[in-house]
Amino acid sequence: MRSFPGHLSRTFALVALIGSACYLFAKDQPPQVLTWPQSGGAVLRFTFGKFKEVGSIGSQRSYVIDTQAENLWSKPLTDASFLLYLYDKNKTRIGEGWISLSNLAPGQVVKFATTIAAAGTPASLSVTPKQLPAELAPMAPARKVSLTINSVPQGAVLKVDGVDAGETPKILQLTAGKHTLHFSKEGFNDGTFPLEIGPDDASGGSVSYELGTSAHDTIELRDGTVLTGDLLSLTATDATVRIAGAAQRFDRNQIKRILLVEREPAQ
Repeated sequence: MRSFPGHLSRTFALVALIGSACYLFAKDQPPQVLTWPQSGGAVLRFTFGKFKEVGSIGSQRSYVIDTQAENLWSKPLTDASFLLYLYDKNKTRIGEGWISLSNLAPGQVVKFATTIAAAGTPASLSVTPKQLPAELAPMAPARKVSLTINSVPQGAVLKVDGVDAGETPKILQLTAGKHTLHFSKEGFNDGTFPLEIGPDDASGGSVSYELGTSAHDTIELRDGTVLTGDLLSLTATDATVRIAGAAQRFDRNQIKRILLVEREPAQ
């Protein structure tokens, strides 16, 4: 075995120690700085330190993050809360936390620790407002309502406002206002359903659209129900429709519109 003078051995040991320290430092996650909002005049600057794991149960891990918030606004920030989302290296969201700020003067900096649980190892994060003071309300993201969209039969291609949204059944997050749902499935007529979500509507509702074939009429009721059948009669007070072989009567005021297919006259 080759030996080295004592001063060379100490030199090699020092180089190894420096290399190890550099490796450890490289693994330390640099602070992540986020400004809110991302466009327009900045109101807040968040600075997040490295993720410090403090415990784990199975795939769930708990982290503490050194957090700093600075008011970049020209006015005091009276009361605001933000959702903190954690993502892994594949940009999959793996955790969710909460940040609350109050009485933050212009230019003031506040430091605190944020504790959050995640299903995996976090690599990046983002913030989105949950509650804002009235003067910042226009900067809040549009409120969304969770809605289940289905069709009869299932497996129809769904478009919302002209944008592909997958196949039914589908759970969507939609903003308040008017939307247009379009359904298409091979062997059935395409269907369009107008949907309006009110500002106070709650999540958890559903829409079911029945796809018709070229052999049947389509009856849309005022409650949003769409029926496929054969219109047998229509008077000033009611309509009779044969659905799945059985005749059903509907009050005129229940019906919003009727789409009639073209039929050859009886010989």
